[in-house]
Amino acid sequence: MSTVQAAAPAAGGILIEGLRKVYGQGDTRVEALKNVNMQVRPGEVVGLVGPSGSGKSTLLKCLGAIIEPTSGRMLLGSDVIYDSGWKVRDLRALRRDRIGFVFQAPYLIPFLDVIDNVALLPMLAGLSNAQARVRALELLQALDVAHRANAQPSQLSGGEQQRVSIARALANRPPVILADEPTAPLDSERALAVVRILNRMAHQAQTAIIVVTHDEKIIPTFKRIYHIRDGQTHEEAGQGIRLD
Repeated sequence: MSTVQAAAPAAGGILIEGLRKVYGQGDTRVEALKNVNMQVRPGEVVGLVGPSGSGKSTLLKCLGAIIEPTSGRMLLGSDVIYDSGWKVRDLRALRRDRIGFVFQAPYLIPFLDVIDNVALLPMLAGLSNAQARVRALELLQALDVAHRANAQPSQLSGGEQQRVSIARALANRPPVILADEPTAPLDSERALAVVRILNRMAHQAQTAIIVVTHDEKIIPTFKRIYHIRDGQTHEEAGQGIRLD
């Protein structure tokens, strides 16, 4: 796998340089991302905001190795994962082992209990059932939902479901978490609780986290914010209000 020199962030960080994504050709050509530059350091939670159609979802899909960019460069830690072409052979393993996803809807598997929802990814990555369940229980304890370990997803509140989805995203200890509108369905108290958890986990595991949001309740919590407009990013300092 290719590597870069000192310009790369420390292990676990994200670096995006000159990223472009073009859909279609001729009259149907749309340049969804024009020149995206971002850096998220290990242990940092960064906000990504912008109007509908600005390119937020496209950027997250590119960074999550779900769609292929047109050009530019993306790094996870010192590893180049994309440089005008994928530099990683197994994109499925990249998504499973190095990128955690948190969505607006928890997308928990309805016929598995809570602990098995969290343990599934580590088992797919090669851990034994017992080891995966131990890791899952540790995460559920850290997120204050261990008492619901044997419950079915349908028995959980919305806030509990989102905590379980965060535990699942952390289960393989990924260096990157991409959170897409994770607080949209939650009230103010539960939304701030989710942001508090993401900040705590980022600090403890030195995970780089990008939160895509329209949620005015949580935007003041970010120390750094990237605005995306017409496919281009613009960085600004956020308020970074304390959550403790």
